[in-house]
Amino acid sequence: MKPTTLGALKASPFAAHAGRSVHDELRSNLIGRLRERRPVFPGVLGYDDTVVPQLVNAVLSRHHFILLGLRGQAKTRLLRSLTDLLDAEVPIIAGAELPDDPLAPVTVEGKAMVAEAGDATPVAWLPREARYVEKLATPDVTVADLIGDVDPIKAARLGTQLGDPRAIHYGLLPRANRGVFAVNELPDLAGKVQVALFNVMQEGDVQVKGYPLRLPLDVVLVFSANPEDYTARGKIITPLKDRIGSEVRTHYPRTVEDGMRVTAQEAWVVRDTGVVVPEFVAEIVEEVAFQARDDARVDKHAGVSQRLPISLLEAVASNAERRGLLLERPPIARTSDLYAALTAITGKLELEYEGELKGGEAVARDVVRRAVGQVFGRRLGATSVEDVVGWFGEDQSVRIGEDLPPDAVLELAATVPGLIEAARAVAEGEGADALAVAVEFVLEGLVARREVARSEERGYVAAEADPIAGRAARPRWN
Repeated sequence: MKPTTLGALKASPFAAHAGRSVHDELRSNLIGRLRERRPVFPGVLGYDDTVVPQLVNAVLSRHHFILLGLRGQAKTRLLRSLTDLLDAEVPIIAGAELPDDPLAPVTVEGKAMVAEAGDATPVAWLPREARYVEKLATPDVTVADLIGDVDPIKAARLGTQLGDPRAIHYGLLPRANRGVFAVNELPDLAGKVQVALFNVMQEGDVQVKGYPLRLPLDVVLVFSANPEDYTARGKIITPLKDRIGSEVRTHYPRTVEDGMRVTAQEAWVVRDTGVVVPEFVAEIVEEVAFQARDDARVDKHAGVSQRLPISLLEAVASNAERRGLLLERPPIARTSDLYAALTAITGKLELEYEGELKGGEAVARDVVRRAVGQVFGRRLGATSVEDVVGWFGEDQSVRIGEDLPPDAVLELAATVPGLIEAARAVAEGEGADALAVAVEFVLEGLVARREVARSEERGYVAAEADPIAGRAARPRWN
């Protein structure tokens, strides 16, 4: 039974935490999690050896900190995960405007309530979810929004002067007392608002409408920012940067495997239609993001968000669903579904001048083609495809449309020497469906590597038969 009055709280085990700050609370719970070898930030993948140790150090140091990184690098998720390091519930003075510790109140109102009611002061319990307050910074955010403003109506109701702290209508930061206050996209805040933040962080005071106000808040301030925004949209003022204890850099997944784990966790592909996405198709989806990040036509400063492969995988699964429903076959994703899902790519690429000249869809197609080629090289390895390429070199062709049933795909593939054997080397699962998907992957991989071409009229043909492919320089493959 949780105490409901100050007197009962003093007699309970919670009294041992009297005066413990939020920084100390986070630190204590983090130490317990480390000793138990439990994940510090569950659900955040790919940061175990890079970002997480730096965040752990920041929390152990009782620092306010900032996460710097490009879009789609899980900055907001990391900040919100801090609530897991808070106690399940903490006591507060019931009925007070701001969350205040009954055992060590810091607000004028809280001190007055304890002085008046003593041990009978009512106590409420604040869950950890309510102790995280987040604000997206925009240029129109004011000091009043974050800190507070004088409320003439409140002053009149209380019969106080406008300079009385009780006449203040508090903003988001004071209401985050005894918790975590997060500001996303910090550089977008106006300089004067940033000044108000660092005054509260360090000195615990601020001016509201010219009146000095002491706010000795117990709050952990955390921020996120895109480093490229410092010059594009605004900057973090030097005194505020100086008061931020730790600056932690985030990054995109370092390996395709890490990226696939993140995408698999976030993408919605488990559906009632039973759609199946072969692993090599999911690998191509992830490779698309890696290729886009390396493409000279894509703006490196803007970055390529991890949301790209997540959206792309969902769109690929949806195209497979559509085909399966039309053919009345189990839906299974194919390599060609990536080209049908280009809309999930084009809107997420910020292009340089050269890319703008070529067009977003053309750049997206090139990126997908290179991704297919990379995965083809990794998957087939030493598997020989000389017979397949040689057959096309004899002016042979095969046309495999997206709406062609798997049995028909295999019937056509059987006419190409070595194609079925190469497909079996990468097929995932038994049956015609899995093998047909692998057949298309092999053919698309050869197209990506300029060993076979694709013609609108004839389907897959010899590379020399396509004048564009014939003139194009062969790309390098890892």
